[in-house]
Amino acid sequence: MPRSSRRWRFSCERPKPAPGMRRETTELWGWRRSECGHWKSRRRYRRLALKHHPLKSNEPSSAEIFRQIAEAFDVLSDPVKRGIYDKFGEEGLKGGIPLEFGSQTPWTTGYVFHGKPEKVFHEFFGGNNPFSEFFDAEGSEVDLNFGGLQGRGVKKQDPPIERDLYLSLEDLFFGCTKKIKISRRVLNEDGYSSTIKDKILTIDVKPGWRQGTRITFEKEGDQGPNIIPADIIFIVKEKLHPRFRRENDNLFFVNPIPLGKALTCCTVEVKTLDDRLLNIPINDIIHPKYFKKVPGEGMPLPEDPTKKGDLFIFFDIQFPTRLTPQKKQMLRQALLT
Repeated sequence: MPRSSRRWRFSCERPKPAPGMRRETTELWGWRRSECGHWKSRRRYRRLALKHHPLKSNEPSSAEIFRQIAEAFDVLSDPVKRGIYDKFGEEGLKGGIPLEFGSQTPWTTGYVFHGKPEKVFHEFFGGNNPFSEFFDAEGSEVDLNFGGLQGRGVKKQDPPIERDLYLSLEDLFFGCTKKIKISRRVLNEDGYSSTIKDKILTIDVKPGWRQGTRITFEKEGDQGPNIIPADIIFIVKEKLHPRFRRENDNLFFVNPIPLGKALTCCTVEVKTLDDRLLNIPINDIIHPKYFKKVPGEGMPLPEDPTKKGDLFIFFDIQFPTRLTPQKKQMLRQALLT
């Protein structure tokens, strides 16, 4: 295979800049792990990235240099991409490996930089702007007990990932087990590259959990160099129920009732969440603001599931749409005399 004119030479000597590349970028590309150690490239990325970060450098070309440095380190920090570049140069890395080598590596389609130098910077340092923590007001580096820029960078935890967990009232009444599959990046054995893997998270729902209950799985987010994985937090949300509405530990039930029964007493049937049938006698005259309280027929209390809240029965009084003259006369006699 003909050698590309833009192939960078890996050695402990600083290579000559390839066409279109800055000296700082080729300085990072030019350190070979087998001869100089992989930490050489990490130290040089740290120094060059901080030097040319757009927040630190006022040079017009700093953004492009910063991008090129990130691309170089993105290759060097991955054993597969670094090996392809070492063997086939930039042409093989970006243009793809000839078919006769296709069975030995998955990179036959060629490498394309994702174009996000800030992402490389974030994963390396554990933040987007370390300057406020590592430099004083005059721009001098601060000596931190845990390493500062002289060490491997400060690990910072990613912000928590919050997801809604919708549960039915039956789930919250009895308790249940929910299994949720997540996909996340997991570090490989080399400590730098990562692979997307699935994991099952198990949530044991306790009887009486209220809306807004938070279930936290610590450090189950994406893994990365110098990054503490984010916590994954599930927040309980209640599904709408066809019969009941929940308020704290109480249940509200609305029973439609004809005007005649509202005035002459009745019995209300209520099917509970655990499939019992309650027969509640109503001996009062039911008016629009009337409700009936049934103690101990609400939701279990989270603190003590053997105890329950209350059931409140409200009434939707249904008026007749029409009355015959005879019925109107009977109502006048019954209600107005």
